[in-house]
Amino acid sequence: MSDDLYDPYLVSAFSLPNRLLRVTWAVINVIFFRHSPRPFHRWRAFLLRRFGAQLGDNVHIYPKASIWAPWNLVCADTVAIADGAIIYNPSLVTLGSHATISQEAYICGATHAYDDPAFPLLAFPIAVCDHAWICARATVQPGVQVGEGAVLALGSVATRDLEPWTVYGGIPARKLKHRLHPNPTPYHQLQESSLR
Repeated sequence: MSDDLYDPYLVSAFSLPNRLLRVTWAVINVIFFRHSPRPFHRWRAFLLRRFGAQLGDNVHIYPKASIWAPWNLVCADTVAIADGAIIYNPSLVTLGSHATISQEAYICGATHAYDDPAFPLLAFPIAVCDHAWICARATVQPGVQVGEGAVLALGSVATRDLEPWTVYGGIPARKLKHRLHPNPTPYHQLQESSLR
């Protein structure tokens, strides 16, 4: 190929096996995932695990959530990903225990090197730690870590790491206030004590 005919924009950022796997996942997603009844969380978790997702117990991923690459998704126990949420994860996305990703939230794991004429894709891992909440239509940018118990408010954009147990809002997100740390007593102990 002649150098003057070479266009780096036309070169795929992903290997052929990666693209074939994503096509296969896209077909399974359309046929079996997106049209499954809302309560069928175990079924959707089963499908995601077949494509390499590492999921804990009681993971609730709703049918209209979009998971770009299941093999780059790690969820601890009791995670929720709502309808319309987008997990764009060319690199690893980790969701901690009791993390919540609300409707139409966008976890964006990649960008482009805009100063490079070849405009290459750059992927970075994202971590949403235990008890963190990404509210509806909020966006987490590539490489950001959302600290334990942090809240990213409605429509906000996290461009930097979020401190634990802090509420952030705006574009770019800024610290608004501290969030109360919940009672450290495990939930099942609270239930048992209420039955006595």
